[in-house]
Amino acid sequence: MREIIFDTETTGLDTREDRVIELGGVELVNRFPTGRTFHKFINPQGRAIHHEAQAVHGISAADLVGKPTFSEIADEWLAFTDGAKLVAHNANFDIGFLNLEFGRLDHPAIDPGRVVDTLALARRKHPMGPNSLDALCRRYGIDNGHRTKHGALLDSELLAEVYIELIGGKQAALILDTVAVQVNGSGDVADIDITIAARPIALPPRLTEADRTAHAGLVATLGEKALWLRVGG
Repeated sequence: MREIIFDTETTGLDTREDRVIELGGVELVNRFPTGRTFHKFINPQGRAIHHEAQAVHGISAADLVGKPTFSEIADEWLAFTDGAKLVAHNANFDIGFLNLEFGRLDHPAIDPGRVVDTLALARRKHPMGPNSLDALCRRYGIDNGHRTKHGALLDSELLAEVYIELIGGKQAALILDTVAVQVNGSGDVADIDITIAARPIALPPRLTEADRTAHAGLVATLGEKALWLRVGG
């Protein structure tokens, strides 16, 4: 299973007028990072960056001079995400802006069925919150000390770690095959498949013959009612 954890930065919050100015993503295959990433700064074609937005992400108009327009990077993004689930924190925001950019190119909107909202997933798992990306990093012990500003690629990398923890993380073998999560902030629930692959070669036993002999000797001293005798220990 292939997933793209992604994030956007924009000129502001108005989906009718504002533009995407940074787009980043990281690839997971079977919930493991592959090392493949996507990262582009994007020229907003004259749209001014709101002061409030710049205070969050630190990107200025000068930083975007000479950068490609969205239309120039769209095919590369579509190729990178082709066939993959799209995972974002507060996905409605990011998907909304991407759909508007695609709409300007007469490209179909992103299928909501492809989208997983980690904010919705976090709210289901941790209903008392807080569930911001920074708060989830603190909850799961993920180092985000280098995150002084929002950034599409950095936030995607952090979110990938958070997402793995949210769906079971390093304890994946102890959870069910699927988890139900809210998709695209819509209130609908979908199952995310979690496949646990069998080991091609069984792990060697940790007990030595000396361990077994010592254990048998100890059990022999416990008497006829010893629990170990009932369970075949």
